[in-house]
Formats: sequence, structure tokens, C-alpha cells
Amino acid sequence: MNSGADHNTLVRRQERVAGLLHRLALESASGPPQSLVLEGGSDAERRALALHYAAMLNCADPDRTRRPCLQCAPCRQILDRVFNDLLFVDETFYEEGKRQLSVKAVRALRPTWGQPPRGDGYRVTVFPDVRDLSADVSNSLLKSLEEPRPGNVFVLLAPQRERLLETLVSRSWVLTLAWPEAMPPEPKALEWAEAMVRFWSSGRDWYARTMGKPDAALAENILLVLQAALVGALSGKTDIPLARELAKLDSAGLRRFDLALDKARQALAARPSPVNPGLVLDWLATRMI
Repeated sequence: MNSGADHNTLVRRQERVAGLLHRLALESASGPPQSLVLEGGSDAERRALALHYAAMLNCADPDRTRRPCLQCAPCRQILDRVFNDLLFVDETFYEEGKRQLSVKAVRALRPTWGQPPRGDGYRVTVFPDVRDLSADVSNSLLKSLEEPRPGNVFVLLAPQRERLLETLVSRSWVLTLAWPEAMPPEPKALEWAEAMVRFWSSGRDWYARTMGKPDAALAENILLVLQAALVGALSGKTDIPLARELAKLDSAGLRRFDLALDKARQALAARPSPVNPGLVLDWLATRMI
């Protein structure tokens, strides 16, 4: 069950975007957009805003200015993710053994999107994690977004729009949540991250470092420094260490780095036998040359 207090706290952190969502959901003469992308913020904030938007579109309060009331039956059911016209397409929809959506899983949902909503509002399909989709899955999803029955809307959540197929983004409204504030980097991790960025252009002075067998904690801190720099580059906060250097990459380069960082994090988090942290850092360093 989703705590209403927790939900409100997350939404208040993104008050500007919540106001924009209200305008899109309830004040547009043409109705809500068919597809919406929410990027930025934290994973929890993106998910909370998606549910808030679904509640706006289905709230039973007759006063539209008060929607979502978060007290009526549809609102409460949406926060608990048990509403008939809410599809929250998480890992429970994945094929067995898959770590992401498959073409087969997307196609299995099409009959539902071909039907009108069960209630008086909108059927809202939320994709909480659409990062790093294959081209085939992205194109299948794009086809599905273009052919639903009226009353179906879609919300795609990703840390950055660069994670998505460009045509998916071009068919959607994109709203950017406020980025989390970056914490001051750990000095040793920052020094290693700076060395990695220099290696991209020089091709020198990197492998001697990883021969010293950095531990997993240091490797994780290096990735945190690089992730903060990427967020800074995407949001124009060039005062964040290394953000100015990453901002020199074009959109394709930023997407490539973002995906590489994600794979490196997954490798370090593998259990029970994590891979060698030095090898993960070597792979990430060479991925950007």
C-alpha cells in the first residue's frame, strides 16, 4: 500500500511539474496528450508523479480544481495500484527470464489498449522503467502508442530522455523533473573519475591504476561521481565536478555514457559473485574512447 503522506512529500518536491500535469490533464481543450515522458528527478518521484497524473484523470471529485483529491475511491485505488484503468507495466509483465520488456509482452497488452476504459476517466498505462530498450521493443511500443482506442494514455518514465528511442520522444510530451542535488564527491573517487575522463582523450595513464585492484566501494563511488557529472551536463549545472567536460559530448555520446554507466552499476551490484571492480572500470573507460 502506498502511503498518502509519502506520496504527497514526493509530489511537493516537484510542485512545478505537478502544476504542469494538472494543466495537461484537466485544462487542455483537446484532452490529455496521448503519450507523456517524465524524465529527471529520482525514480520514486517519477513514479509518484505518474500516479498523481493518473489520479487527476480519474478522480471522482466534481470540482476539477481540487483533483486529485487523493481521498475518493479511484484516487486511493490508483495510489495502491489496484485501479481497473491503471496498468503499471513493471517486471510482473516481463516474460520469464527477461530483465526488460519484450516484443511479445508489448503485443500481449495491445488487446487491452484496443478497448475503451472501464470507467468514466482514462486508462493510464505507466512504464516505470523504459531505459535501454532494444530497437525492436521500442518500435513495437511506438506502434502500440499510435493505435490505441480513445481514452488510453501512456506515461513513460526514464532518468533521461536520451534513454528512449528518438521517435518515442518525438511522439510524446516531455516534462523534466527537478534534478536531485548532487552531494560533494568523495575526493579519492573524484580523482579517479577525473583520470578516466582524461583517458578518453589521451588514451594514457589509466591501466596502471586498475592494476592496483580498486575495491568495490571505491568503484561504486567513482560511478556516483560520474553519474552526478552526467546529471550536471544534462541540466546545465556545470559547477558540478566534470559536468563541463561531459557537456562537450553530443546527445548520442551522452546516451552512450548513460547506458554504459547503468551496465557498470549492474555489474558491480551482481550477487553473490560480483565481477572484478577493476575490470568494470576498465570496461567503462574504454567504452567511451
